[in-house]
Amino acid sequence: MREQMLRGEESEVRKKIAEKAKDGTLNGDKPKKRGRWDQTAETEPAKKKGTSTTPGRSWEEDSSTTPAHTRWDETPGHVGQTPGATPGQSTRMWDATPGHVTPGHDKVATSARRNRWDETPKTERETPGHSGWSETPRMDRVAPEDTPSASKRRSRWDETPLVAQTPQTPSMTPSMTPTATPVGTKAMGLATPTPGHLVTMTPEQLQAFRWEREIDERNRPLADDELDSMFPPGYKVLPPPAGYIPIRTPARKLTATPTPVAAQGTPAGFFMQKEEIGPSKYMENQPKDLPFLKPEDAQYFDKLLQDVDEDSLPLEEQKEIKIMRLLLKIKNGTPPMRKSALRQITDKAREFGAGPLFNQILPLLMSPTLEDQERHLLVKVIDRVLYKLDDLVRPYVHKILVVIEPLLIDEDYYARVEGREIISNLAKAAGLATMISTMRPDIDNIDEYVRNTTARAFAVVASALGIPSLLPFLKAVCRSKKSWQARHTGIKIVQQIAILMGCAILPHLRSLVEIIEHGLVDEQQKVRTITALAIAALAEAATPYGIESFDSVLKPLWKGIRTHRGKGLAAFLKAIGYLIPLMDAEYANYYTREVMLILIREFQSPDEEMKKIVLKVVKQCCATDGVEAAYIKEEILPHYFKHFWNHRMALDRRNYRQLVDTTVEMANKVGAAEMIGRVVDDLKDENEQYRKMVVETIEKIISNLGAADVDSRLEELLIDGVLYAFQEQTSEDAVMLNGFGTIVNQLGKRVKPYLPQICGTILWRLNNKSAKVRQQAADLISRIAVVMKTCLEEKLMGHLGVVLYEYLGEEYPEVLGSILAALKAIVNVIGMTKMTPPIKDLLPRLTPILKNRHEKVQENCIDLVGRIADRGPEYVSAREWMRICFELLELLKAHKKAIRRATVNTFGYIAKAIGPHDVLATLLNNLKVQERQNRVCTTVAIAIVAETCSPFTVLPALMNEYRVPELNVQNGVLKSLSFLFEYIGEMGKDYIYAVTPLLEDALMDRDLVHRQTACAAIKHVALGVYGFGCEDALIHLLNYVWPNIFETSPHLVQAFMDAVEGMRVSLGPIKILQYTLQGLFHPARKVRDVYWKIYNSLYIGGQDALVAGYSRIANDPKNQYQRYELDYVL
Repeated sequence: MREQMLRGEESEVRKKIAEKAKDGTLNGDKPKKRGRWDQTAETEPAKKKGTSTTPGRSWEEDSSTTPAHTRWDETPGHVGQTPGATPGQSTRMWDATPGHVTPGHDKVATSARRNRWDETPKTERETPGHSGWSETPRMDRVAPEDTPSASKRRSRWDETPLVAQTPQTPSMTPSMTPTATPVGTKAMGLATPTPGHLVTMTPEQLQAFRWEREIDERNRPLADDELDSMFPPGYKVLPPPAGYIPIRTPARKLTATPTPVAAQGTPAGFFMQKEEIGPSKYMENQPKDLPFLKPEDAQYFDKLLQDVDEDSLPLEEQKEIKIMRLLLKIKNGTPPMRKSALRQITDKAREFGAGPLFNQILPLLMSPTLEDQERHLLVKVIDRVLYKLDDLVRPYVHKILVVIEPLLIDEDYYARVEGREIISNLAKAAGLATMISTMRPDIDNIDEYVRNTTARAFAVVASALGIPSLLPFLKAVCRSKKSWQARHTGIKIVQQIAILMGCAILPHLRSLVEIIEHGLVDEQQKVRTITALAIAALAEAATPYGIESFDSVLKPLWKGIRTHRGKGLAAFLKAIGYLIPLMDAEYANYYTREVMLILIREFQSPDEEMKKIVLKVVKQCCATDGVEAAYIKEEILPHYFKHFWNHRMALDRRNYRQLVDTTVEMANKVGAAEMIGRVVDDLKDENEQYRKMVVETIEKIISNLGAADVDSRLEELLIDGVLYAFQEQTSEDAVMLNGFGTIVNQLGKRVKPYLPQICGTILWRLNNKSAKVRQQAADLISRIAVVMKTCLEEKLMGHLGVVLYEYLGEEYPEVLGSILAALKAIVNVIGMTKMTPPIKDLLPRLTPILKNRHEKVQENCIDLVGRIADRGPEYVSAREWMRICFELLELLKAHKKAIRRATVNTFGYIAKAIGPHDVLATLLNNLKVQERQNRVCTTVAIAIVAETCSPFTVLPALMNEYRVPELNVQNGVLKSLSFLFEYIGEMGKDYIYAVTPLLEDALMDRDLVHRQTACAAIKHVALGVYGFGCEDALIHLLNYVWPNIFETSPHLVQAFMDAVEGMRVSLGPIKILQYTLQGLFHPARKVRDVYWKIYNSLYIGGQDALVAGYSRIANDPKNQYQRYELDYVL
């Protein structure tokens, strides 16, 4: 068709040309009607400021030099090219594309013979003045102001790839050839970067660009001058041989030293590399006393780079620069700088005004190079500013929404949360009326993207201001006669409200359903679909309540599933799927049978989305009470397995997940054996992904329902299949491991006959050359060790233990960690006495492994050592245990808390085994280290040793250590005492008098931390000795604690309050009240505040006990103060 049209047009044009040739009017020199390419710079109607007027562009040339062109003339790229510049170069299709030549740079002769391939094709979609395919691909795409049709929709076909020219002189470096300066993101590695370019790059591209630039800088060859300065005199440069032509092939180019392309203003030749001062990713011209400015920030903060006297500027500009400075501090500054700038911008928000603030914050938020952290900070700024501005923000609501709404559909979860937060605060600040009037035009926007984001924004507004306030508006929108888009958006708002607010919609459920129910019978297909999806969302949010609210929609839904097909049917099925679980059992049974006919028909649908929905609905129907097992077994299962259990379902991750869940749900109804029997043969399927799906399904069914109804034949098939699947896997992941472990554990004693075969497989795989396979085999041992013990296979376990012991030289830390975990599992179940290899051989082999820095190895190794220290310390000499103690000190530096916890517990076990003195000496010595985490863990270990071996073995050495005049050591001792008294509880009554002088000294120390830690220790002492008659010591200590009442350090204040609370428990509230009364009515507010704080905590803790302690006041005519009941008792 198209070919015929083109031929027809060609013949017509040829006729016209022939006629004109006869008339003599076919002459290019006569002035013709000017085309838009021919406008001179002067006659361009609305030329933007700053557009280049260089007479090099073909569309800016004078009309006298460029003839006008009709639709079928040559491509404008060849216009005005002087004949003879490049002789013999024709402009046919197969010749070199002249696209790389800058217009007006080199002129190319046009060919005399016309060819229809020379003509630019035109398409129907173009509009006059906005040509689509008919424009020449142009190099200078990046500057919209130079393009006559800048407003047209850009296509990626518009960009001509830059073709490298052949060098004119053979010896010239190809990079120096006079080509057009490449521009745009693709050429970013070549063009001189300007802030305009950098804006179009993502942070990753920018990083790569900086990196490349640095590499190029470092790899520049040396210039002659530089070589001269390096060599001694007497060397000379040899000229190249006559006729020498360097070979330039693409392969050699790749291995050549990268030569930086000469950009404008860069001197030709090479120069000595200079070390850059300051990081290369920042600009050279930096603002004073402000954080570093990145190149991509320059366009937003350019005014800070100008050196002007701020006082001479008008007030508006001063404000602008102040805001700019604060925003730069928040975006790029250090945490303290950021904090103070955030506080300033918040406090002065009303003074700055909404306009200046948002005019700067919003463009920043739109920046394509914004990182997540920076976006989070700007969102924080908007939040605080909105709170301060309150109703002043109203004129800027639309601007803010335009920037923030796209965040609601961002793929990053945190971006979505931040978008919701801003819109929520905006709604609270601006009020409902403003939000509705601002977003109303977007509800029936032509663009679906706009409608989608608007619906989500309205849902956030509803959650912020309450659903009832939005209901009248929603009702009007959903019944809009004017456009179906408005109805569609209104119903989508209801759906988004349900998704966002969950069960909070329950009070308004009936009214929401009434608002959207008419959409089920709307004439527009899209409206019907979204209504069904909205009802599904409402039902999901309301589960398991609210079926009575949906009465009105059941009938149209029912009718809908019989009349719809495709997407519409999928939505209606989804709605019914969510409604059935809300129904009573008998209704659910009836509706399930009805809908199942349609579901079974749709089992064979090829559409992926439909499959997911059908599986979901089947799962919901089967989970409902009224549906009997027999019905599922007879009616659903045969079709279900025929259509769904195939390889295609296993390959799609989402379908895979849904299929497994649905099958497990059915198994809960029909029993484990029924479902496992249907899939067990597939364990030997040739497709690995499918086998994985089968194993995962069986694992979930068996862990839910147990293996009681699995008969002996099925059990054989199951073990045989799972062994095959385990051995045949090519990619080792957790699915097979978990499946095998669960099946073996659930079968329990019934696995005994198969254990030799299973262990044979494990041993074989432990010897595999792949690390992953070895790791998986070791992990399996730790899963099935308990079952092996149940089956009394101790000999087999002993053999496994010896093999694992031999593999302790494993080089991969992940595998070594698994081997240690397997050994630990065996030691746990077999006991110390029967363990092979014997513990005395095993432990010395573990000591060097404690040095391994890998977390998994550390954790499993320390667990195993701790278990041995706890259960069988006598098998190992005291010297070996001491060696282990020294190794354990290093483990206190571990990042993982579980490792540190296991380590301090192990100190306790070792101290119990070999006596506390040597262990304590090691630990006390460790208090001298600098690292805080290490010291804290040491203090905990000391306390655990004291608890394990009785405090009297530890306290003398600990208190003696307090004499060392070093802060860290003394604080460590006090912290140890704190933990010690916390752990020993009421045993503290025997030691309180011994430690009182030490605590006295600490509470009189000038160092805050001493007093703080001593207060913490006193809290635990006081709580421990409650009721044991140690009040004299406690009152003595309280007299030393009380002077810290006016301290301002938050940690010390907290420790003081804790100590006072402890004293309240053991001394009684009245004693503390007597100390408090003296300051409650002090003239200075700061004094009163602290005393009232203590009184309040007393009142909360012992309100009834305080009654007896209040001072006696005589009754007056109005009030009665005397406590007669108290007098009776006294």
